[in-house]
Amino acid sequence: MEKEDNGWRERSGPLARGRLRVYLGAAPGVGKTYDMLGEGQRRAGRGTDVVIGFMEDYGRPLTRKMAEGLETVSRKSVPYRDTAFTEMDLDAVLARHPQVALVDELAHTNIPGCRNEKRWQDVEELLDAGIDVVSTINIQHLESLCDVVESITGIRQRETVPDEIVRRADQIELVDMSAEALRRRMAHGNIYPPEKIDAALSHYFRPGNLSALREIAMLWAADRVEEAIQRYREQQGIQEPWATRERVLVAVSGGPESETLIRRGKRTASRGAGGELLAVHVQLSDGLATTPPRILDHQRSLVESLGGSYHTVGGEDPAEAVLRFARQVNATQIVIGASRRNRLKNLFSRGTGEAIIEGSGDDIDVYVVTHEEAAHGGLLGRHRTCPPQSPDDDTL
Repeated sequence: MEKEDNGWRERSGPLARGRLRVYLGAAPGVGKTYDMLGEGQRRAGRGTDVVIGFMEDYGRPLTRKMAEGLETVSRKSVPYRDTAFTEMDLDAVLARHPQVALVDELAHTNIPGCRNEKRWQDVEELLDAGIDVVSTINIQHLESLCDVVESITGIRQRETVPDEIVRRADQIELVDMSAEALRRRMAHGNIYPPEKIDAALSHYFRPGNLSALREIAMLWAADRVEEAIQRYREQQGIQEPWATRERVLVAVSGGPESETLIRRGKRTASRGAGGELLAVHVQLSDGLATTPPRILDHQRSLVESLGGSYHTVGGEDPAEAVLRFARQVNATQIVIGASRRNRLKNLFSRGTGEAIIEGSGDDIDVYVVTHEEAAHGGLLGRHRTCPPQSPDDDTL
């Protein structure tokens, strides 16, 4: 039997895999451990069986006080090179088998001699045993971002967690703090001991560093929220786009106008916070390629250099394939080129652009961009025509 309580499960029957909640921060000192302990206190106050599997307070009084009253599983001593170190006693936590275990520092590397090399592997064992886990991590410890963080801070992170471990978490909560507030916490001695404060403020905790790390953390967390929204829409069979952010899809034919469209799409996406650029090329199902691969590769490189993503989809009808993909990715706008068809062809058949406009409905805006390669003649349907503004306007 199970019942839900704030997204966590109380169990009295056969155990399923536990649920993982991760408090994600941009830098040390934002309050991840404090919030983790606060969650433990709230859960315990509602009658849930909560223990501290591992917690590091670094001598911070407020953090230590927040842990008061919570049961703590004693650490185990691990000898290594004539020195005794303490680690989480995984077997003791498993034997205690609480409903919820608080396990700090997901990226921690265990001392040699422990069963697992990494703490996230310990957490996986707890989850497999049906124990819910609340943990913490900083954005710089995600494997895919350690190079980016090093380029910003000049410090290489040796302890990392595969992104997929955190992405699979049932809940990810961003612990946010402005750069100014975090520097004040540092200056007041609430993060590091006095002898380390000046060096930290002058190096890792510079305002620019902290603002950049904060932005990275926000964007990574926003992407996880977007993934959750997409899963929900798929599960509920929702086809209409939800305009949670501007997502601009450029339909790339491979023709000479494609670079103009890509750059226009990038500018459109950049006008709003969190805007996203995507490009899609339709490969006809007959397998006949009408554009040389080197040209498509060049256009893919342009999209990726502008921070967008390039996609190839198959289909018999290019317009139908573009619209189907647009709804799959929750696009809010589609950018297409003005028709290169001559007037005679337009009299007898409907072009791809017209079909995209007519099929877009009321929930996707279609922008038709004129270019030198377009033949004279109009496109029918609800759309907006965007003429090029100047040669410089199409160069990013």
